[in-house]
Amino acid sequence: MNNIDIPPAVKNLLIINVLFFVATLVLQNVGIADLRSLLGVYYIDSELFRVWQLLTYMFMHADFFHLFSNMFALFMFGGMLEKRWGAKRFLNYYLITALGAVALQMGVQAYEVYHITGSALNNPITDLVRSGNGISANVHIPNLTGSEGDTLLGIYGGSMVGASGAIFGILVAFGMLYPNTELMMLFFPVPVKAKYFVIGYVILELTSGVAKVPGDSVAHFAHLGGALIGFILVKLWKDKDNNRFYKYYE
Repeated sequence: MNNIDIPPAVKNLLIINVLFFVATLVLQNVGIADLRSLLGVYYIDSELFRVWQLLTYMFMHADFFHLFSNMFALFMFGGMLEKRWGAKRFLNYYLITALGAVALQMGVQAYEVYHITGSALNNPITDLVRSGNGISANVHIPNLTGSEGDTLLGIYGGSMVGASGAIFGILVAFGMLYPNTELMMLFFPVPVKAKYFVIGYVILELTSGVAKVPGDSVAHFAHLGGALIGFILVKLWKDKDNNRFYKYYE
């Protein structure tokens, strides 16, 4: 990587994410620990939630393709943003959008829990135990339907991992700052302007999140959270920069 022009913040983020992934595989293979369960973030009312997960989840990934796609986007688009903003502002942006992603995801989960139980923080599921690829638990709600039970079990027993929220923030920033840059998609060999690509991607995520397709484990609202916070930050920073504020970030 020393022979490739990668700015320092992007380079360190790439290295950290790869190290976390390798450590996850090694520790899991030798039976010491499942880092995805320890460091992925759970719903705030789950007995498995720990405060450090709000930071560590963004460095964990479900599989190699998940890691590769996020790191490829970070490499392709993050470098241009860091060169424009400087390392400090870029790193702040990355972390803030990742936190915004988990905030919106938890907000949607809280709404779902409230809709089923009448309270977002009553912890209706306890004694979570993993068995193979499944989760067993005690559910303290009478007259619960099967679909409602599955929803609650997924919320309280499922962790969220990945840098996708921050990556969506990066994509939004790139689309706003370089809107007419033409992108060539790997499976769609027709140039598309960055602004149209980002808008289309956000609409796709919103549609997928609302549709709630069975078996879809992607945290679409986390992606949208990163995109929303990214949009707000870029608008604020552009306005302040035009008035000669925030120069200490560079």
